[in-house]
Amino acid sequence: MGNAEDEKVLFMSGSITMLSDIKTNQSIQNLEARIAQVKRQLQAQGPMRPGSLSRQYNVCGKPGCRCKDPKHPRRHGPYYQLNYVYRGKKTSKFIRREVLQQVRAELANYKRFRRLTEQWIGLALNLAQAKDKLAA
Repeated sequence: MGNAEDEKVLFMSGSITMLSDIKTNQSIQNLEARIAQVKRQLQAQGPMRPGSLSRQYNVCGKPGCRCKDPKHPRRHGPYYQLNYVYRGKKTSKFIRREVLQQVRAELANYKRFRRLTEQWIGLALNLAQAKDKLAA
């Protein structure tokens, strides 16, 4: 009688392991599909550039200029400045108004690129864990 109970426990244990393996396989397929989606989104990326854009107003210092008015000073500007670091070198550039919208779009594309690559790395780590679990 003890032998039949041992077989039931063994069968249940094997069934649970098989269910766990099925869930792990589904998880692996889901992760692989999500990675493929991220790769497609990365391929669709447009032009990009790193950095941040700031709007500045300046004082020229010329006597009698509107920026030196004692009652209602009005600074010159706005001027748009792009700042970024690439290969350890800090760079700052003024951006003309004519290309301002393009630069903003490129900055947004870069942020999206960074977000997608971080997402890909996280998914790849989860995928590696799931494969390790299946192999164990």
